[in-house]
Amino acid sequence: MKIVVIGGSGHIGSFLVPRLVRAGHEVANISRGSRLPYVDVPEWQQVRQVTADRKHEEREGIFGDRVAELGADVVVDLLCFTLESATALVDRLRGETGHLLHCGSIWRYGVSLKLPLAEGRDFAEEPVDEYGIQKRDIARMLKDETAAGGLATTSIHPGHIVGPGWQPIGPLGNLDPGVWQTIASGQPLQVPGNGTELMHHVHADDVAQAFEKAILNRDAAAGEDFNIVAPSALTVRGYVSVAASWFGQEPRMEPVGWEEFRRTTPGESADISWAHLSRNHCVSIHKATSLIGYAPRYEPEQAVLESVQWLISNGQLDVPKLLT
Repeated sequence: MKIVVIGGSGHIGSFLVPRLVRAGHEVANISRGSRLPYVDVPEWQQVRQVTADRKHEEREGIFGDRVAELGADVVVDLLCFTLESATALVDRLRGETGHLLHCGSIWRYGVSLKLPLAEGRDFAEEPVDEYGIQKRDIARMLKDETAAGGLATTSIHPGHIVGPGWQPIGPLGNLDPGVWQTIASGQPLQVPGNGTELMHHVHADDVAQAFEKAILNRDAAAGEDFNIVAPSALTVRGYVSVAASWFGQEPRMEPVGWEEFRRTTPGESADISWAHLSRNHCVSIHKATSLIGYAPRYEPEQAVLESVQWLISNGQLDVPKLLT
């Protein structure tokens, strides 16, 4: 098939595009051309690169035309964040493209009420920020589009994406590299709450696998939305424990209240921690495994370890050598 990937040089696309090439598809990547893929493999030599600034072209009303003119059988949109943007692309591709796949997020769910979270079930409160609201609304629009007999669509909703080349969401639910230094040196780590809050990670290649499976199983995937995460989720305590073991340390945690945590943690990091931990997400992948054959290769700790190993090897994380 001829497949167009929008934003194929990012976290997911760096793994998805090579997968599609290896499967024999003709692939074009639409991006601003300002970033190299996170994974440099020979398959990229076979990819047609299309340079475009989506925001600018959407303002000019020409982005949908650019995508449609590529004549794709399948379009994978990894770079859409508003209902307006998603709707415009659907309207332009209706009747011209066989399948449109959208990248959503588990942040379409708000605070957990019942676990694991499942598609189409009232197991969580409404999303709590604009990003999550938009992802929820896009997913609903796409389902309605396909149900009404329009464009065949699928939305894929990853958890906290992990992979080589970028900082993972750490044991405190933020991106502070100092957390890893504290754990690696055996120092006590201040943990807000009681440490039982959940985070659900997923390796970027497992997300790429889900997109590929949805493309190959179009009839089963059309009109559906899928949660895509690792087979299990980590609590804060479990995350700290496994991370400490990588450095030959015992986990040392000092539970504190959120007010105390905010007093001792830089504002942005504290806000990111609250955003992740207050949701307390653990997500079901039953629908994806049963309908499209999703089979994640990575447990969350394996995915995070690969990321941490890359950061250390590339001089981006100043911690003692891993024992693992």
